[in-house]
Amino acid sequence: MPKNKRPTPRKSANSAENKQDAAIQTLCDLAIELVEQEDSESFFEVMEQKENDLTKLIRKQLNQKNDDVLYEAIDRAKYADIDAYQLLKERIEEASEVMLFKREEGSTVEVNAFVIPMFVRTSGGLDRGQCFQDQQAFELLTKSFQEAELESQDATVVLVNHAYHLDEIDGITYSHLSEMIRDAFASMTNKKVAATPAIARSLSGWPDSDFAAEDLAVEVRFLLGFTLKSTEDAFYAVPNDDVDAFFDARAERFQHWAEQNAPLMARCLGTDGREIDIHFLYQDLFHGGKERGIAEQFMLQMMSDLNQGLLQHGIAAEQTKAVIAPAEMRDEPVLRVNLYAEADGALVASFDKPINYVGDLEVEIDDAYDALMTMGVKSLSIAAEFDADGHPVDVQPYEI
Repeated sequence: MPKNKRPTPRKSANSAENKQDAAIQTLCDLAIELVEQEDSESFFEVMEQKENDLTKLIRKQLNQKNDDVLYEAIDRAKYADIDAYQLLKERIEEASEVMLFKREEGSTVEVNAFVIPMFVRTSGGLDRGQCFQDQQAFELLTKSFQEAELESQDATVVLVNHAYHLDEIDGITYSHLSEMIRDAFASMTNKKVAATPAIARSLSGWPDSDFAAEDLAVEVRFLLGFTLKSTEDAFYAVPNDDVDAFFDARAERFQHWAEQNAPLMARCLGTDGREIDIHFLYQDLFHGGKERGIAEQFMLQMMSDLNQGLLQHGIAAEQTKAVIAPAEMRDEPVLRVNLYAEADGALVASFDKPINYVGDLEVEIDDAYDALMTMGVKSLSIAAEFDADGHPVDVQPYEI
């Protein structure tokens, strides 16, 4: 080194950047250790301690609003160990959407955030200025969750009087969601009207609509709510011997609720007398409901883009054959759907649907198949992959 060149100062071992990186790596390491832990005499004791350490560290990042640490840890785990990625993602989501509170008398209550994705069909699209102007309808909608036995009679349920756009839901970070739950808990337990700044901050607004008044618009929106319940409430206890029956029964109750309360939801979304057709997906905890809504939105987008390609080529869906296979776009996994003309094999339309690293590929393909059949496509094949030139490899007929 030349004598006149000063060495670059080293970062302090306690710098904020180093602390952040250490927290990211610790989250990854704990997740990997949990999924790789081998059975031993001390297995359960070790596992319990590591679970506690992981939970405490996640809670710490949420309380300090260190979303960058949480998102980076999930991303780092994705490339280190796919099982660790799945575990860490689930733990962070659960910690942000479900919180426990100790009450003054000593009991413990849980507050969770749930969403119901819905597709709203109107002429011209929704008008935010008309939404949730019917207070009576909103109050009846809130009460309906307990009347339909989706929530316990002993619970407290509140809804946000807003139809969240996908961009708004997607913009709620882990720490923001945990703040919103604290807001909800305060409003549900404080006799005085409590301010809810985190919830107010989540109402960031809808993007401008491109729909003309005569357009048939299908839009995804999310109804967001919070439930406060006792951790001892038997209503929510899942029987060990019949888990499937428990959730099947709940799904049936939700379907009945959806049929009965679509008119109430329509009253909440519009006041000008236009017909509003609503299709609810399912009530789920925040992140599960969000992912369900996003997946359905991509499926609608796929159908729209493929139909546009058919129109541009002047060819009917029945005159094409579809090939589906996993692919990568900018190092992220996608499910690619290509439509080829039956007459000459020319590519007519293509769509890439993002998929989860740990998602069930067969389910994704089955959903795409249902959408393609709805469009009128009669022939469907599956390939192992698409090569670098975009050609399908090892194409096989799709079997139901």
